[in-house]
Parts: sequence; C-alpha cells; structure tokens
Amino acid sequence: MNATVEEQPRTSAPVRAAYGYCEAVTGQQARNFAYGIRLLPAEKRQAMSALYAFSRRVDDIGDGTLPPEEKRERLEATRAVLDRIRGGEVAEDDTDPVAVALADAARRFPIPLGGLDELIDGVLMDVRGATYETWDDLKVYCRCVAGAIGRLSLGVFGTQPGAAGADRAPEYADTLGLALQLTNILRDVREDAMGGRTYLPADDLAKFGCQDGFGAATPPAGADFAGLVHFEVRRARALFAEGYRLLPLLDRRSGACVAAMAGIYRRLLDRIERDPGAVLRGRVSLPGREKAYVAVRGLSGLDARHIARRTLRSTA
Repeated sequence: MNATVEEQPRTSAPVRAAYGYCEAVTGQQARNFAYGIRLLPAEKRQAMSALYAFSRRVDDIGDGTLPPEEKRERLEATRAVLDRIRGGEVAEDDTDPVAVALADAARRFPIPLGGLDELIDGVLMDVRGATYETWDDLKVYCRCVAGAIGRLSLGVFGTQPGAAGADRAPEYADTLGLALQLTNILRDVREDAMGGRTYLPADDLAKFGCQDGFGAATPPAGADFAGLVHFEVRRARALFAEGYRLLPLLDRRSGACVAAMAGIYRRLLDRIERDPGAVLRGRVSLPGREKAYVAVRGLSGLDARHIARRTLRSTA
C-alpha cells in the first residue's frame, strides 16, 4: 500500500451497531430528514443520523407527558451525556448507542456540540411554557431548536475549499434552520394549540385578529387567518432565500442533501399558502412520491444549481 495515502479510521463493530440504531430511529421518526440524508456518503449519513437521534431524544422529553420538573431533570441528565461525549468519556461498549455514535461522529467531524446545548435550552423554554410577543422573541427560540441544528449539520457537511464567502456559512445554515422551523410552526399550529402551546408571535396574532388561538378546525370568528398565514409564509420565504446562499458553499452531495430537505419544506409551504385552513383541519404533508421527486432533483443537483445561479445573480 502506498504510505502516502491516508487511511480513513476503521469503524468497530460496536460503533457500527450504534450507528445502525441511530439510522433506524431516523428512518422511523423523521422521514423528511431521512429522504435528505440518504443523498450523503455513508460516513456523513451516519453522523447526521447520530445528530438526529440525540436531538430526537431531547424533543421527546419536551413533548412527553411527564411533569415539568421531571422533564427538566431528564433534560439536564441528557446534557450530562453530552458533557461526557465532549470530554471523550464515552467508550465504544457504552450501553447508550446514541452516545456511542455521536461520540464517534464528533471525533470524525468538527461538529460544534454546543449547538445541542442550545437545543436543550430551547426545549426548556417549551417546558417553562414560554410565549413570544414579537418575531425577534420567537427567533431566539427558533435559533435554539432549529438554527443550531443547521450549524451542527454544517459541521458534518463542511464547505468547499476556497469557496468565496465560506465564513458566512454558519449564518446561512442558521437562517435556513429558521425557515424550516417557521414552516413547522405553521404546519403544526392546530396540534400545538391542542397541546396548550402557541408559537406565532402575539403581535402578529393580534394584527390579524387571531389572539383567541386555534382550538377549533375553523378560524376564530372575525379573524383573518388566511392573512396571518400568508404574512408568515412571506417571512419564511425570505428566510429560505437568505439561507439558500449556503448551497454554493457546499460540495455537490452535501448541497444535494440540503436542497432536498429544504425543497420538501418549501413544497409544504406552498401547500399551506394555497389552502391556509388546511393546517386547522389536520396535518399537512407531502405524499411519498413527491418527496422522492424532490430527492431525485436534489441528487441530480438541479435544485442546487438553480439556487446557486439565482444567488450569484442577486449578488452580482
């Protein structure tokens, strides 16, 4: 073997099993996410699955039925696991497969694990029942639970060597995360209301007469619910446009992955815009064949190239 060729680190059987567990969790719990990351090479796909599985654990604690104090205790225990990963204290034969996989991923890639602390902080905001008066207030929450995930993912993707503007990649990844989270908030507005949560800013709700909430399958009497949804859709589209500046900074397959995931959410946003009331009647989603189409476009690079050309024109 040529001694100048650098070998990739070998993956042990326990670590492979840990990654397998994380990939199974991802496939079962996050089909949109799974459609996107299947476009990545194996090592990056495994790392993204480890990030997802840890994030899912945090979200499940926040969304569960435990009393608030017990949720806080479990979230802090999860932060202690993260501290063990950060300190290199997780052995390959550890009984927690998510910790094993994430520890290995953090050794292979420059993942900013502090983003997972931000996610925990965001879920603690949920546990406290935080509400948001303004968009600036809501952005703080969105940056914790979604912008941080964008920056964590960038640690796996990396940027192309010599890419102009690569120093702004974390900013764009963060903004794209905000776009995805605002789309989630619109999609889940009724589900969240049934769980006693309201994420849309109070001043936006008041502006459109929706301050009484969304406890029914029809908008509140006298409310301009469609106007509220279209207002938030425009905000999300502006965030997507800014966040898409990340794509030209990534390699082809990473760009395809991001384009596929973002494309699925953009199509969700289109559906919500066409029929705002649908989010009060049930969960808006894309059929599998449409997700597959978006994934194929992502793998082919069509969306990434189109967005890159549009970004270049806008900065020329």
